[in-house]
Amino acid sequence: MPTSDLGVGIFYISIYLIALGYGGYQPTIATFGADQFNEADPMQRHSKAVFFCYFYFALNVGSLFSNTILVLFEDRGQWVIGFWASAASAALGIVLFCVGTHGYRYLKPCGNPLTRVAQVFVATFKKWNVTVPDDASKLFEVEGSESTIKGSRKILHSDEIRFLDKAATVTEKDFHGPRNYNPWRLCTITQVQEVKCIMKMLPIWLCTIIYSVVFTQMASLFVEQGDVMNCQLGKFHLPAASMSAFDIMSVLIFTFIYRQLLIPVTGKLTGNPKGLTELQRMGVGLVIGMLAMVAAGITEIERRKYAIPGHETSTLSVFWQIPQYTLVGASEVFMYVGQLDFFNTQAPDGLKSFGSSLCMASISLGNYTSSMLVNMVMSITTKGNRPGWIPINLNSGHMESFYFLISALAAIDFVIYLFCAKWYKCISLENEEGDKMEDQIDDILRRV
Repeated sequence: MPTSDLGVGIFYISIYLIALGYGGYQPTIATFGADQFNEADPMQRHSKAVFFCYFYFALNVGSLFSNTILVLFEDRGQWVIGFWASAASAALGIVLFCVGTHGYRYLKPCGNPLTRVAQVFVATFKKWNVTVPDDASKLFEVEGSESTIKGSRKILHSDEIRFLDKAATVTEKDFHGPRNYNPWRLCTITQVQEVKCIMKMLPIWLCTIIYSVVFTQMASLFVEQGDVMNCQLGKFHLPAASMSAFDIMSVLIFTFIYRQLLIPVTGKLTGNPKGLTELQRMGVGLVIGMLAMVAAGITEIERRKYAIPGHETSTLSVFWQIPQYTLVGASEVFMYVGQLDFFNTQAPDGLKSFGSSLCMASISLGNYTSSMLVNMVMSITTKGNRPGWIPINLNSGHMESFYFLISALAAIDFVIYLFCAKWYKCISLENEEGDKMEDQIDDILRRV
């Protein structure tokens, strides 16, 4: 049936609506879920870290349904059933969310963070020639336990990125009265520290983009690779896209292993009740993701050995892809769960949603970077009679070289990540000393 302009228009509008909805609720729901736990309570602070594990666990349970049942219908051309099932799932999710409305814990919004960030940079630019005092206590901050940002705790001063402290340096031109000052010329320490926190997190975030390139291959080249392999399971034809179910099952299994086995063991070795820090978890995830690309390259080498002459397929079983899917799933437990926990924990009170949004932005940029890499590789490797690394007929290409290229990029990215993680210092909130004392008391009680 020929397509109509109206049908194509509705199709693209639907895709963009999905992207808009996903970008709206995905980072917000992670932050909202974390807000249900009171960080002042040591038990709830620990439960908050557990929440991110089970949040990602729940996401993958839903993906398991999509990548098995829905893919089966779509492989048979029954797309309408798949769309209606997805719509019904979304409706059920809305109902379940609304059922708990009265029991949720709500935090007041802290205002527009973009304005606060802009004020710091503008104030810094206006005072570019001002000398920052060596004594941090001389920098501007309001009195009392709360900051000028509604619902946000004060952040203690740090010595990193000192040029931004110019925005909090008090001069004679800043005040027009006892308490009347221009926020576009004078900012509080907490406001300046917010910007510092963002700038310190950005190098870590940039290092996660290459990992997202690894993750993207699971929904693109892994499927193309599996589609030209032997997908027969007896008389049943297994859709190549359904192999991602092994990734999801790996996530579910490794979430349990991490929570029940690795945390107690690593906790005793490191003295950290979380087992590994968020930065350590992300580093482990990056290494496992690199190994997944190596496994995918080895599978491609074996697949081409069993290529059918004159055809685009191979007799090698699609189940050879299980190791690469399993390794990607294991890496997600470390990388994405650690990433959610890191950006939510390290983001100041007024920027929690922004921290969660960084995780989603990393995945999006990973998709764009992957597409750019494919185009660059094809333009470089396709010359004359050479079909390039990823041609239409994969048997005449060298897709394993592309996998090994991504693995090499991940290795370089890991080295850079180590330097960034070593340089990074966690934020210090004004009431952290009390929190540390509570942790010490809890540790003494555990030993007793």
